[in-house]
Amino acid sequence: MSKYHWMSSRPAIWTGVALAVLLVGCQQNPPAEKAATVEERNVAAGTTPGASTSGTTAGNVAGTQTGQGNPLHDPRSILSKRSVFFDYDSYAIKDDYRALIDAHGKYLQNNRSARMTIQGNCDERGSREYNIALGQRRADAVKRMMLLDGATDQQIETVSFGKEKPRNQGHDEAAWAENRRDDFVYAGE
Repeated sequence: MSKYHWMSSRPAIWTGVALAVLLVGCQQNPPAEKAATVEERNVAAGTTPGASTSGTTAGNVAGTQTGQGNPLHDPRSILSKRSVFFDYDSYAIKDDYRALIDAHGKYLQNNRSARMTIQGNCDERGSREYNIALGQRRADAVKRMMLLDGATDQQIETVSFGKEKPRNQGHDEAAWAENRRDDFVYAGE
Protein backbone atom coordinates (compact mmCIF):
# COMPACT_ATOMS: atom_id res chain seq x y z
CA MET A 1 0.00 0.00 0.00
CA SER A 2 1.43 3.36 -1.01
CA LYS A 3 1.64 6.32 1.29
CA TYR A 4 -0.92 8.13 -0.93
CA HIS A 5 -3.53 5.36 -0.81
CA TRP A 6 -5.77 7.46 1.47
CA MET A 7 -6.07 10.07 -1.32
CA SER A 8 -7.32 7.58 -3.92
CA SER A 9 -9.87 6.11 -1.54
CA ARG A 10 -11.86 9.37 -1.44
CA PRO A 11 -11.99 10.66 -5.04
CA ALA A 12 -15.32 12.44 -4.56
CA ILE A 13 -13.90 14.55 -1.75
CA TRP A 14 -10.82 15.50 -3.75
CA THR A 15 -12.92 16.26 -6.81
CA GLY A 16 -15.03 18.64 -4.71
CA VAL A 17 -11.95 20.27 -3.20
CA ALA A 18 -10.35 20.68 -6.63
CA LEU A 19 -13.56 22.19 -8.02
CA ALA A 20 -13.80 24.65 -5.12
CA VAL A 21 -10.16 25.71 -5.58
CA LEU A 22 -10.73 26.11 -9.31
CA LEU A 23 -13.83 28.26 -8.82
CA VAL A 24 -12.12 30.49 -6.28
CA GLY A 25 -9.12 30.86 -8.54
CA CYS A 26 -11.32 31.78 -11.54
CA GLN A 27 -13.24 34.55 -9.83
CA GLN A 28 -12.58 37.90 -11.37
CA ASN A 29 -12.70 41.14 -9.52
CA PRO A 30 -13.47 43.78 -12.12
CA PRO A 31 -11.74 47.12 -11.78
CA ALA A 32 -13.55 49.51 -9.50
CA GLU A 33 -15.16 52.49 -11.14
CA LYS A 34 -16.01 55.70 -9.36
CA ALA A 35 -19.51 56.69 -10.32
CA ALA A 36 -22.58 58.13 -8.74
CA THR A 37 -24.68 55.62 -6.84
CA VAL A 38 -27.42 54.29 -9.02
CA GLU A 39 -30.77 53.93 -7.34
CA GLU A 40 -33.97 52.29 -8.50
CA ARG A 41 -35.48 54.08 -11.48
CA ASN A 42 -38.98 52.73 -11.89
CA VAL A 43 -40.83 55.66 -13.41
CA ALA A 44 -43.83 53.56 -14.36
CA ALA A 45 -44.49 52.76 -10.71
CA GLY A 46 -44.37 56.43 -9.74
CA THR A 47 -41.19 56.22 -7.72
CA THR A 48 -38.37 58.67 -7.84
CA PRO A 49 -34.65 57.99 -8.20
CA GLY A 50 -32.99 57.80 -4.81
CA ALA A 51 -36.00 56.31 -3.07
CA SER A 52 -35.07 53.51 -0.71
CA THR A 53 -36.58 50.10 -1.36
CA SER A 54 -36.09 48.75 2.15
CA GLY A 55 -39.02 50.55 3.80
CA THR A 56 -41.61 50.03 1.07
CA THR A 57 -43.84 47.23 2.27
CA ALA A 58 -47.50 47.99 1.60
CA GLY A 59 -49.74 44.97 1.97
CA ASN A 60 -48.37 41.48 2.31
CA VAL A 61 -45.15 42.04 0.33
CA ALA A 62 -43.95 38.47 0.08
CA GLY A 63 -47.35 36.90 0.33
CA THR A 64 -50.22 36.38 -1.99
CA GLN A 65 -52.49 39.06 -3.32
CA THR A 66 -54.13 41.05 -0.54
CA GLY A 67 -57.54 42.67 -0.37
CA GLN A 68 -55.83 45.80 -1.69
CA GLY A 69 -55.06 44.08 -4.99
CA ASN A 70 -51.98 42.62 -6.53
CA PRO A 71 -48.84 43.76 -4.65
CA LEU A 72 -46.90 43.53 -7.93
CA HIS A 73 -48.88 46.54 -9.15
CA ASP A 74 -49.19 48.52 -5.91
CA PRO A 75 -46.77 51.48 -6.21
CA ARG A 76 -46.39 51.46 -2.41
CA SER A 77 -45.11 47.88 -2.50
CA ILE A 78 -41.47 46.99 -2.98
CA LEU A 79 -42.73 44.35 -5.45
CA SER A 80 -43.70 47.09 -7.91
CA LYS A 81 -40.00 47.83 -8.37
CA ARG A 82 -38.63 45.68 -11.16
CA SER A 83 -35.00 46.66 -11.78
CA VAL A 84 -31.67 45.94 -10.14
CA PHE A 85 -28.69 48.06 -11.20
CA PHE A 86 -25.03 47.03 -11.37
CA ASP A 87 -21.63 48.67 -11.32
CA TYR A 88 -19.53 48.84 -14.47
CA ASP A 89 -18.22 45.45 -15.61
CA SER A 90 -19.74 43.72 -12.58
CA TYR A 91 -22.45 41.22 -11.76
CA ALA A 92 -22.08 41.58 -7.99
CA ILE A 93 -25.40 42.40 -6.34
CA LYS A 94 -25.29 45.66 -4.40
CA ASP A 95 -26.61 45.72 -0.84
CA ASP A 96 -29.13 48.39 -1.95
CA TYR A 97 -31.02 45.76 -3.96
CA ARG A 98 -30.97 42.77 -1.62
CA ALA A 99 -34.32 43.65 0.00
CA LEU A 100 -35.92 44.00 -3.44
CA ILE A 101 -34.58 40.64 -4.62
CA ASP A 102 -35.55 38.98 -1.31
CA ALA A 103 -39.11 40.32 -1.64
CA HIS A 104 -39.50 38.97 -5.19
CA GLY A 105 -38.01 35.62 -4.16
CA LYS A 106 -40.42 35.31 -1.23
CA TYR A 107 -43.32 36.36 -3.46
CA LEU A 108 -42.46 33.52 -5.83
CA GLN A 109 -42.14 31.12 -2.88
CA ASN A 110 -45.66 32.04 -1.71
CA ASN A 111 -47.14 32.07 -5.23
CA ARG A 112 -45.96 28.82 -6.81
CA SER A 113 -47.89 29.42 -10.05
CA ALA A 114 -46.13 32.76 -10.63
CA ARG A 115 -43.42 32.82 -13.31
CA MET A 116 -40.88 35.50 -14.16
CA THR A 117 -38.10 36.26 -16.58
CA ILE A 118 -35.01 38.10 -15.39
CA GLN A 119 -33.63 40.12 -18.29
CA GLY A 120 -29.92 40.96 -18.02
CA ASN A 121 -28.76 44.17 -19.68
CA CYS A 122 -25.47 46.03 -20.17
CA ASP A 123 -24.30 49.43 -21.28
CA GLU A 124 -22.96 49.96 -24.81
CA ARG A 125 -19.30 49.55 -23.94
CA GLY A 126 -17.70 46.23 -24.80
CA SER A 127 -18.26 43.76 -27.60
CA ARG A 128 -21.64 42.22 -28.32
CA GLU A 129 -20.44 38.80 -27.16
CA TYR A 130 -18.93 40.14 -23.94
CA ASN A 131 -22.11 42.05 -23.06
CA ILE A 132 -24.35 39.06 -23.78
CA ALA A 133 -22.23 36.98 -21.37
CA LEU A 134 -22.16 39.73 -18.70
CA GLY A 135 -25.92 40.25 -18.95
CA GLN A 136 -26.42 36.51 -18.47
CA ARG A 137 -24.15 36.48 -15.40
CA ARG A 138 -26.15 39.37 -13.94
CA ALA A 139 -29.47 37.61 -14.49
CA ASP A 140 -28.13 34.32 -13.12
CA ALA A 141 -26.73 36.04 -9.99
CA VAL A 142 -30.15 37.49 -9.16
CA LYS A 143 -31.85 34.17 -9.89
CA ARG A 144 -29.49 32.35 -7.49
CA MET A 145 -30.38 34.83 -4.75
CA MET A 146 -34.12 34.35 -5.38
CA LEU A 147 -33.69 30.58 -5.23
CA LEU A 148 -32.15 31.00 -1.79
CA ASP A 149 -35.28 32.94 -0.80
CA GLY A 150 -37.51 30.00 -1.72
CA ALA A 151 -38.36 30.47 -5.39
CA THR A 152 -38.01 27.40 -7.59
CA ASP A 153 -35.90 26.97 -10.69
CA GLN A 154 -39.04 26.36 -12.75
CA GLN A 155 -40.44 29.77 -11.78
CA ILE A 156 -37.52 31.84 -13.08
CA GLU A 157 -36.12 32.05 -16.58
CA THR A 158 -33.06 34.16 -17.33
CA VAL A 159 -32.15 35.84 -20.59
CA SER A 160 -29.50 38.34 -21.62
CA PHE A 161 -30.08 41.18 -24.02
CA GLY A 162 -26.53 42.49 -23.63
CA LYS A 163 -26.49 46.05 -24.94
CA GLU A 164 -29.42 45.53 -27.31
CA LYS A 165 -32.19 47.02 -25.09
CA PRO A 166 -30.89 50.25 -23.58
CA ARG A 167 -33.25 52.11 -21.26
CA ASN A 168 -31.38 55.36 -21.91
CA GLN A 169 -30.09 56.09 -25.42
CA GLY A 170 -27.39 58.51 -24.18
CA HIS A 171 -23.65 57.97 -24.41
CA ASP A 172 -22.45 59.14 -20.99
CA GLU A 173 -22.08 57.70 -17.49
CA ALA A 174 -25.63 58.61 -16.45
CA ALA A 175 -27.06 56.73 -19.44
CA TRP A 176 -24.74 53.78 -19.00
CA ALA A 177 -25.67 53.51 -15.30
CA GLU A 178 -29.35 53.15 -16.27
CA ASN A 179 -28.53 50.47 -18.83
CA ARG A 180 -26.50 48.21 -16.48
CA ARG A 181 -29.47 46.39 -15.00
CA ASP A 182 -31.67 43.34 -14.61
CA ASP A 183 -35.40 43.77 -15.25
CA PHE A 184 -38.06 41.48 -13.75
CA VAL A 185 -40.94 40.60 -16.06
CA TYR A 186 -43.73 38.43 -14.66
CA ALA A 187 -45.62 36.11 -17.00
CA GLY A 188 -48.83 37.66 -18.23
CA GLU A 189 -47.63 41.25 -17.93
